Amino acid sequence: METLIIIFVALFLLIFVTIKFKVHPVFSLIVTSIFVGFLLGFDSKLIIRSIVEGFGKTLSSIGLIIAFGTTIGVFLEKSGGTKVIAEKILNSVSSKRSPMAMNIIGFIISIPVFCDSGFVILSSLNKTLSKKTGIKLVVFAVALSTGLYAAHVFVPPTPGPLAAAAVIGADIGLVMLLGLAIAIPVSLTGYFWAVFIGDKLNNDKDTTDDTWSVSEEESAIKYYKHSFWITLMPLLLPIVLIALKSIAEYPTYPLGKGILFNVVAFSGEPIIALLFGVFLIFINSKKVKSTVKSKWIEKGLKDSGSILLVTGAGGAFGTILRTSDLANTLQSEGSFVISGLIVVFLLAALLKTAQGSSTVAIITTAAIVSPLLGSFGLESEFEKALTVLSIGAGAMTVSHINDSYFWVVSQFSDMEVNTALKSHTVATFFQGIIGIAIILVLHILFG
Repeated sequence: METLIIIFVALFLLIFVTIKFKVHPVFSLIVTSIFVGFLLGFDSKLIIRSIVEGFGKTLSSIGLIIAFGTTIGVFLEKSGGTKVIAEKILNSVSSKRSPMAMNIIGFIISIPVFCDSGFVILSSLNKTLSKKTGIKLVVFAVALSTGLYAAHVFVPPTPGPLAAAAVIGADIGLVMLLGLAIAIPVSLTGYFWAVFIGDKLNNDKDTTDDTWSVSEEESAIKYYKHSFWITLMPLLLPIVLIALKSIAEYPTYPLGKGILFNVVAFSGEPIIALLFGVFLIFINSKKVKSTVKSKWIEKGLKDSGSILLVTGAGGAFGTILRTSDLANTLQSEGSFVISGLIVVFLLAALLKTAQGSSTVAIITTAAIVSPLLGSFGLESEFEKALTVLSIGAGAMTVSHINDSYFWVVSQFSDMEVNTALKSHTVATFFQGIIGIAIILVLHILFG
């Protein structure tokens, strides 16, 4: 119990210091990591090693993805490409419904793609739609982030629920069907919260950019107006490649295990897929002056730098918490006398809130509860599938400042921390509650 108290106090102090005293998240996260490490009785070498490894591993998994995605976004935004895409979307839906369109797009994309990568790819489109429609950027950001998030924790072949289904021994097809049924209303919950809170919040940063001239923009837009699909390809190709990789690596191996599998698996790695997107955006911009393109590249790399530092610091904090062996603490100290599905949900929610990663929370919780299914009365195929989805609901409750996705959403949407907490974080809380509520209703009706 002492470990849990330390972690709860640390989370409170981290949020309080970051918001109240406006300490930059990079410094508050690292200092809190050190503070928690000493309170948990770690020696100084273990603390430093955990921070360095956490920072490095986080950046190794998402660093180049952010850099490549930011570059694609800057080129699309500066050249006017996102405006072409926005106009196409707005021709299909009314301007009032464009946030819902982003929510749906995010939901579909996140089935094969990690939500971090999906948000990076689509964030520049959010900004263009916001300027085009006059709807606040925070509305688009939360609508997109929650759409991505819903499929990320509920619908295989996303790695988290796929791994949990394997550990629990649940039927993957049943998990996918039930996951879709649950994820759709959960995604819409995020959209409705985005619309509601958007009337009460503003983005706090000035996003005006006057570093390039109107003539440069008009020159680039003139090229992009030739084809919607040419403009879309740097976004679409990475998504298709990552999706194909997920299909190829499905347990039945539909593409076999030969040369085709190896090519698809390699091309579908997010880093490689986004690198292809970068090459395409360079080709699409061949009529833009080289001096202008150099400025855009510099801006993309500069923008990604601050995001990478914050994301890495969040990874360091999460590693300190994981080093505390929180899962074993819960298993040995936890004493629950309520429904098994609620126990599973609460355990996943605590792990998610404490260490930040939804995927880690899903896999860890599945490993803990797998031998306990009999005592929980969750032994049928239907109940095993609901167990996997209860873990997913908990693993999205909540996304806050030790979650790399929180920083991707906030930094790519120009949000201050308190704005992101009131919008994105609260949205994920409601999503998790709605998710477990639907699961419990399904259990009552069909279990």
